[in-house]
Amino acid sequence: MAKKTINNDVLLANIIKGIEEVKGNDIDILDLREIDTAVCDYFVVCNGNSNTQVNAIVNSIQKVVSKELKDKPWHVEGSDNAEWVLMDYVSIVVHVFQKHIREYYNIESLWGDAKITKIENKY
Repeated sequence: MAKKTINNDVLLANIIKGIEEVKGNDIDILDLREIDTAVCDYFVVCNGNSNTQVNAIVNSIQKVVSKELKDKPWHVEGSDNAEWVLMDYVSIVVHVFQKHIREYYNIESLWGDAKITKIENKY
């Protein structure tokens, strides 16, 4: 049975919804489609204020995407210490950081050629 393909826009919308439901902060979407060496189409980067909130964001994303799209991440890494959790949905990779870890790694600057869309907080 072939795996159904999910529209990136729909997946992005559901990932953002999952982040916003638990008040994730500073949401950026990095469009990597024009970069030859990119491993996926998009990065979604956000942060929480504690390891508890980081895990809540990860769980919320998984719950929303599973419920709405019947999909789950191919791989999740970093949940044990919840400083930087990576969720791999193949075409979209989600990075959920604690604020100080995000500032340290500054992942957005590593992908300086990417078009960055900032999502305004709704709260």
